[in-house]
Amino acid sequence: MGNPIAVSKDRSSTAYDHLWMHFTRMSSYEKSPVPVIVRGEGTYVYDEHGKRYLDGLAGLFVVQAGHGRAELAEAAARQARELAFFPVWSYAHPKAVELAERLAHYAPGDLDKVFFTTGGGEAVETAWKLAKQYHKLTGNPTKYKVISRAVAYHGTPQGALAITGLPALKAPFEPLVPGARKVPNTNIYRAPIHGDDPEAFGRWAADQIEQQILFEGPDTVAAVFLEPVQNAGGCFPPPPGYFQRVREICDTYDVLLVSDEVICAFGRLGTMFACDKFGYVPDIITCAKGMTSGYSPIGAAVVSDRIAEPFFKGSNTFLHGYTFGGHPVSAAVALANLDIFEREGLNQHVLDNEAAFFGTLSKLHDLPIVGDVRGNGFFYGIELVKDKATKESFTPEECERLLYGFVSKQLFENGLYCRADDRGDPVVQLAPPLISDQSTFDEIEQIVRGVLTEAWSRI
Repeated sequence: MGNPIAVSKDRSSTAYDHLWMHFTRMSSYEKSPVPVIVRGEGTYVYDEHGKRYLDGLAGLFVVQAGHGRAELAEAAARQARELAFFPVWSYAHPKAVELAERLAHYAPGDLDKVFFTTGGGEAVETAWKLAKQYHKLTGNPTKYKVISRAVAYHGTPQGALAITGLPALKAPFEPLVPGARKVPNTNIYRAPIHGDDPEAFGRWAADQIEQQILFEGPDTVAAVFLEPVQNAGGCFPPPPGYFQRVREICDTYDVLLVSDEVICAFGRLGTMFACDKFGYVPDIITCAKGMTSGYSPIGAAVVSDRIAEPFFKGSNTFLHGYTFGGHPVSAAVALANLDIFEREGLNQHVLDNEAAFFGTLSKLHDLPIVGDVRGNGFFYGIELVKDKATKESFTPEECERLLYGFVSKQLFENGLYCRADDRGDPVVQLAPPLISDQSTFDEIEQIVRGVLTEAWSRI
């Protein structure tokens, strides 16, 4: 029998000893303390020593309504007292029904069926499995491949990881699910062609999807997975006309269009679903994160009636599910969170302030290390370069020293939690809570400016 558990006073060292943190180089905390965040309020979080940090990433593109929302905690408590858990495996419970109806109401076109998961990677996994079985049920059993974009991140399950376009993330776990193919992304800053003509570049980028479908054989391709604004690589928005052309291509070759909105949905771009902002209707929307503002985990695949139709016939069954999918507490929190969206007009707040946020960050263009500022809504990336004129980027060794050795740590030390990332070219990513205003934008700009100015002096 083990010794009684004693509560450790040194949470930082206990974290290193026992908490295996996600996507974390654990050795970096062998001789330095693990940051322990204990409280959040509005756009700020606080560590165990009482130091305040501006949450410039909304946790992980999640905390849309801000920290410390008592009504969301109370919604969870009420539901847990009434019905803490019941599965949606052949049964329903009220909050799952209400939330499914509400998401169907927000979704465009005929996207009326909601399959709940517990997170975004599971939603992507669900969409690929659904696409495969849909084509089998409709007489196209050889359509199993998926197309996604270079550098794009779609999740960590084996299928979602195969769809992900980041080779370094995939290499340790290969072989992955076969059939995932990649096409160019919409990074117009580094466009290989038509860099001075956004419409022409968008047409070219979309046409690469058609070329890949033709190369693989249209009878083998099940779906195309695209984020409205691609996260990894630093917030690549779609060029004008891009998604309209992709929709046309998918319709031509009977390929499903999956809009991966795990980050972009629920107000991040100023609309409930991001596809609405860019004027296209997908066959499936995958979503998660902001649905509850992070107060409880949930995700979903929102599916069109056309795609769901064969599953609602005879003995056909989608042989897929998750124990905690549509969890009663998470569903209740999601409904309360969406009430906040409507009552406080969070989507309109983003639309009204996105130009101010972009304009404030664009002031950083006067720094020699800033090559590009891009994004949409409350979702921006700042690409760092060694030479503005040539757009020369940093070597992997320089990124190691610059991003991980200095920029990331210094931003946090200076009171800004955000992401400094080199998945693709080196970027600083910013996605604060949707309640942010000009004072938030100014604080972000001032901290980033100071750190990048010092970083440049060290190069």
